[in-house]
Amino acid sequence: MRLPHIALSLAAAAALAAPVIAQPGQGSRGDGPGGRMEMLHGSGTPADVKAGTYAVEPAHTQVTFSVSHMGISPFAGTFAGGSGTMTLDPKNLAATKLNVTIPVTSVQTTSDKLTEELRSADWLDAAKFPTATFVASSVTPRGPDAAAIEGTLTLHGVSKPVTIMARFFGAAQNPMSKKDSIGFLGRALIKRSDFGVAKYVPMVSDETVLVINAAFEKQ
Repeated sequence: MRLPHIALSLAAAAALAAPVIAQPGQGSRGDGPGGRMEMLHGSGTPADVKAGTYAVEPAHTQVTFSVSHMGISPFAGTFAGGSGTMTLDPKNLAATKLNVTIPVTSVQTTSDKLTEELRSADWLDAAKFPTATFVASSVTPRGPDAAAIEGTLTLHGVSKPVTIMARFFGAAQNPMSKKDSIGFLGRALIKRSDFGVAKYVPMVSDETVLVINAAFEKQ
């Protein structure tokens, strides 16, 4: 029997994303967020990132959650359709402002049945708590290519501090929108029970890994 699970964050939780500047291709050396090898990298260099206010590009921003299913295998799902803004100055990352909102109703898994369960009152209760938010409170550089973003994740009506470890992915002009765009990869670890989502713990793990693929367009 398959058991669903939930998580979120940037949502930081979103929420997602982090203002960090990195050299492309560094991930191939195995030094990506969490010490894992990053197989992809984008275009541009840190010098291509322009100061200003950016908006979340919802079609290409995703939050993926993963949990341990009965100690047998990982199980994952996604949230999409985020909105929010980031005000960024690459020369003063500590002054970065970031807020992101993710619609909880956007949750998707590979099973329609599990997806509906996650939206129900037993899990995320999307009817009562339709959004998750992440608001950054501080951004601390971690070397030339990464940053720790501390902030507050509000999920399922509960607000808790969460830290997103983030890395610059790419910077280029979007050939479709003609807007200067930047992308980041973020990771965070939360306990879903901290947010009142405790169904099937521990058969479905309390620990939830969030991976944030974040795209922003300059306004």
